[in-house]
Amino acid sequence: MWEILIESDVVKSILVYAQGIHPREGILLLRGRVKGNEIRINDLWIPPQAVHGAGFSSFPIYRLPFDRSVIGTVHSHPSGSSKPSTVDLNHFYGGIMAIVCFPYASEKHLAFYNREGELIPHRIINSE
Repeated sequence: MWEILIESDVVKSILVYAQGIHPREGILLLRGRVKGNEIRINDLWIPPQAVHGAGFSSFPIYRLPFDRSVIGTVHSHPSGSSKPSTVDLNHFYGGIMAIVCFPYASEKHLAFYNREGELIPHRIINSE
């Protein structure tokens, strides 16, 4: 099983982004590296031509530059649920997916999942 290590500055950026785009759903790309069973997330990108709407967010995958550091996505759920929907799982990009849910107040509102929709444990670490 994987363990996710996410830097504290990245968590703060995710929360601020979700608060700023609310009540629309937002999406970001997670950047980092995979080493064995450890995934370390240390950066975010706003995908080119991202679309943010009521109950959906998307981006054209073909517009992404080739970058092996992109390891997944994080998107917001204004509904308050941190569980992935069937649509979320069908549009999975990368190795992991994170969901941040309303009210976006702390790391307790952030959850990580694999392609099967299973929760992946995570730990917040100090930013480098």
